[in-house]
Amino acid sequence: FQLYGYCYQDSNDIPDTLTTITELGSPLEMIQLLQTSWEDRFRICLSLVRLLHYLAHSPLGSVTLLDFRPRQFVIVDGELKVTDLDDASIEESSCTSNSDCFMEFPARNFTLPCSVEGRCQSMNEKRNLYNAYRFFFTYLLPHSAPSSLRPLLDKIVNATGNHNKHGNAKVFPFLLSPSPSVNSKFTQKCVKSANTEYRRVPEAFIPDENYRCWPSYHHKGCLLSVFDVNEAIEICDSYSQCKAFVLTNQTTWTGRQLVFFKMASNHIMPDPDKITYVKVTD
Repeated sequence: FQLYGYCYQDSNDIPDTLTTITELGSPLEMIQLLQTSWEDRFRICLSLVRLLHYLAHSPLGSVTLLDFRPRQFVIVDGELKVTDLDDASIEESSCTSNSDCFMEFPARNFTLPCSVEGRCQSMNEKRNLYNAYRFFFTYLLPHSAPSSLRPLLDKIVNATGNHNKHGNAKVFPFLLSPSPSVNSKFTQKCVKSANTEYRRVPEAFIPDENYRCWPSYHHKGCLLSVFDVNEAIEICDSYSQCKAFVLTNQTTWTGRQLVFFKMASNHIMPDPDKITYVKVTD
């Protein structure tokens, strides 16, 4: 979370009061997130994994968030950021045997190894990872994910939830690499062709004739991301009310192109930044 400034001051009740000025974020509403596109939800999970990686390797050592719940986070420019560090801790639990390294959660319990130094191995990191699994990954990653990614996502979710010894080794490199394989699989062309004929109208836009679809980037229309024209045709053919679509010059964060799908093409206006495709009817 970006810190813009801070100051110390004394109050009558609490001495040495610290006031911080941070960037403004939107409260995290899980129901709203489940109504957004999978692409946006994956971006949130990606930012969460980056946070988990930083907490595990911070300059202070491994940091755990003892109050790891959605209300402790906000959304800033499509990414997840933690806002409350009051319950952060760098203390790794001491132990004399493995039984001292017992972690209890509502659905599962885990016992971690006790190191020769008398500390529970990676307890802070494991606690963060499992909380991320039960509050975020299990809801945001599998729901309406692309079919080509589901086997891979199942492995990631299971690795975070089962706490096997390779869990973090699987999750962090997979999602933190500069060009994660999930991006290439998600953005790859997944349709070959369509039988329906469409007439291409360059530098044109249909301002009205909207209908709603899910998930959409626009609450009053059907705005979806596609890999190319073929995928847009495939989507339009799948909706009985779709009679045309408009390619915009806007892309999502993964590079997929945003397309408006329309239920008619009666009124077409000039627009140098868009291309309209109209379904040809007999």
